[in-house]
Amino acid sequence: MKLLIASDIHGSALWCKRLLREFDRGGYDKLILLGDLLYHGPRNPLPEGHDPKSVADMLNKYRERLICVRGNCDCEVDQMMLDFPMLADYAWIYADGCEMFASHGHIHNKESLPPLPKGAYLLNGHFHVPEITSLGDVTYINCGSAALPKNGSPHSFAVFEGGSFALCQLD
Repeated sequence: MKLLIASDIHGSALWCKRLLREFDRGGYDKLILLGDLLYHGPRNPLPEGHDPKSVADMLNKYRERLICVRGNCDCEVDQMMLDFPMLADYAWIYADGCEMFASHGHIHNKESLPPLPKGAYLLNGHFHVPEITSLGDVTYINCGSAALPKNGSPHSFAVFEGGSFALCQLD
């Protein structure tokens, strides 16, 4: 199974379009979105190409291929615009013999681990900086941010394929 994992679109139609173009080109089975889809939040600047309605329209076309969790900027009003569920705090994903706990990162993260079995992966966004780190019995994967990268990091996403992860720059 080939998964594209992304987070923190924050209503940017420009970066959502680029993300979906990568998804279409890359032959992915599922798009895992780790929250903060439509709203930019009061602590963030408006992202380039800010147009939450267009982002909702673009993502709705992929509803059968999405797995989404809620970010700290997502709310019930956002859900009203979307044709797929995105208000769960976490999702378990099982692929190619791997167990993945997907959450935005504002509740469960590498400093506040959920109960995870040995060998599991914790998938996060929220911090806007891509990272893969071993935490002993589990591996932490942060896909970074599609629209609002921080600390000099690139616009990014993660890929899961054949039982392994890679961080990628979004062009």
